[in-house]
Amino acid sequence: MADLKEKLFSEFPPVSAEEWMAKITADLKGAPFEKKLVWKTSEGFNVNPFYRAEDIEGMKRISSLPGEFPYVRGTKKDNDWKIRQNIDVTDFKAANAKALDLLQKGITSLGFHFKGEDVKPENIALLLDGICPESIELNFKTCNCKAEMLIVILGNYLKEQGADLSQCMGSVDYNPFKKPLVRGECSDQWVEQAAAILRAGAAIPYYRVLAVDACLLNDAGAYISQELGYALAWGNEIMAGLSDAGFAADEIARKIKFNFGISANYFMEIAKFRAARWLWAEIVAAYEPECRPGLSSGNESGGFCRCACKMAVQAKTSDWNLTLYDAHVNLLRTQTEAMSAAIAGVDSITVSPFDGAYQRPDDFSERIARNQQLLLKEECHFDKVVDPSAGSYYIEVLTNSLADVAWKLFLEVEDKGGFYAVVSSGEVQTAVNASAATRRKAIATRREILLGTNQYPNFTEVAAPKIKQTDNCECSSEPTLPALDFSRGASGFEALRLATEKSGKTPKVFMLTIGNLAMRLARSQFSSNFFACAGYKIIDNLGFDTVEAGVEAAVKTGADVVVLCSSDDEYAGLAVPAYQALAGRAEFVVAGAPACTDELKAQGITQFINVKSNVLETLKAFNEKLIKI
Repeated sequence: MADLKEKLFSEFPPVSAEEWMAKITADLKGAPFEKKLVWKTSEGFNVNPFYRAEDIEGMKRISSLPGEFPYVRGTKKDNDWKIRQNIDVTDFKAANAKALDLLQKGITSLGFHFKGEDVKPENIALLLDGICPESIELNFKTCNCKAEMLIVILGNYLKEQGADLSQCMGSVDYNPFKKPLVRGECSDQWVEQAAAILRAGAAIPYYRVLAVDACLLNDAGAYISQELGYALAWGNEIMAGLSDAGFAADEIARKIKFNFGISANYFMEIAKFRAARWLWAEIVAAYEPECRPGLSSGNESGGFCRCACKMAVQAKTSDWNLTLYDAHVNLLRTQTEAMSAAIAGVDSITVSPFDGAYQRPDDFSERIARNQQLLLKEECHFDKVVDPSAGSYYIEVLTNSLADVAWKLFLEVEDKGGFYAVVSSGEVQTAVNASAATRRKAIATRREILLGTNQYPNFTEVAAPKIKQTDNCECSSEPTLPALDFSRGASGFEALRLATEKSGKTPKVFMLTIGNLAMRLARSQFSSNFFACAGYKIIDNLGFDTVEAGVEAAVKTGADVVVLCSSDDEYAGLAVPAYQALAGRAEFVVAGAPACTDELKAQGITQFINVKSNVLETLKAFNEKLIKI
């Protein structure tokens, strides 16, 4: 019996794609398939409701194994990623104590952020005191103008400590395009500066010192295809510029680290990281990097160093999705984001603490952020399975589709002269800001949901007292280019609600529920959530027998807004009497979009809220009337 191989479900006959489509078409009852079931993504391609084996036929890359070129399934044969936590350093002794403590709590990668003026040998020695550099990944971020000095100091420190440099891993975040992207300043000498960084970095061979900070694009609201396409062009610009400066291709590629953001689009993010490794491997291979003794694995083939083609990926949960109100929902967002990156096989992950939108994270929020990754490893065992998404028709097609769109953008950038050219013209910043504006509009109209902010808000929450300002980056000057706008997706709603709080007045919204039980309850719930997004006080009701009774009750409560909640059919007979009975003593709103809308408008009723409303703009208009902002 042990030798018997029985095929499961053999009693069920195979079903063709045509049969599935016939069944779906019949169930749609005449509704168009493309309109009802095909997802038209913002990334530039459509996603079907189902996929089959024939959809991935002919994809050559799906036959590769983990750790094999082109690395779509991962750059290694396991899925153990590093858990990274960043420390904002102001007191180097305190930061050292904190780092030592974190190493006892599951952290396997440390990130230190400090000002350029603090880059001194004694500070680095104090910061790393008692930390074994061979046992922990160390990452540093400071002002670009002090990055070279930091690398030299770090190299000297490691040599003085007698560290085995072949076991010392980490990074120094030198971003050659930080100025134009973040501050709107030109960066004409980037090749010379990057060359100096690369030469200095030779002293610490396994530290990556050239950063592709695609996370900046993610935090500014870029679409996934934009983040990936621009990241590839960014990396290629570094490869091309330093190759022309006389550096070997493998020498450059081994020093580049990609820092990606992770958006809330779960499956698309899995596909993004898989596509990123694949496309970057092809880009580096085109430079024909050579093998170097001590750096390559020793079993290279195919005429180039395949190890140099591996993409080093640090992933960070997105700041774009963080919210000020109902901030604990950020835990849900960052958890699913971390899950997608872990499944995709990145090298390290940073989970942003849930309170990062309004203050410097405290000990509790940092602890929770660490534990979110520890749970994925110790309880969910995500690190025990390599590329679990492989073979999924859906994710394989997503990977291919996303790669196609990102590659198209990459080629467009190359045709325009490369990443430096499009950044220097402000094109990248303008394109990303335009995408962010589109996404904010989707949030304003609830086509993109931020739970607790534009949908199902906490009615009684007050957030203004908990906001604490954080320090800004130094070294800024007058911008000459467009810069990335790092306003979060929730920023519009948060500004609106904070304006209500700071006004000292909380408008009251009264639900005049009447008529059809199901419809009045549904519409009062919709309307309550709608106006609570501005921080208004909601007065809900079980129902009234007459509109006059409802209006009288509303006036007694001192309501600023009265929302009529009933069915479309009943509005024709209820709306006008209610409007007339109110007689201008409060704002009158009809919940819904009834067929009689034009007739109601002719009677002076002009305010309607429904699923097609721009929630943000509607509430801004009410704030202007009610709290005189």
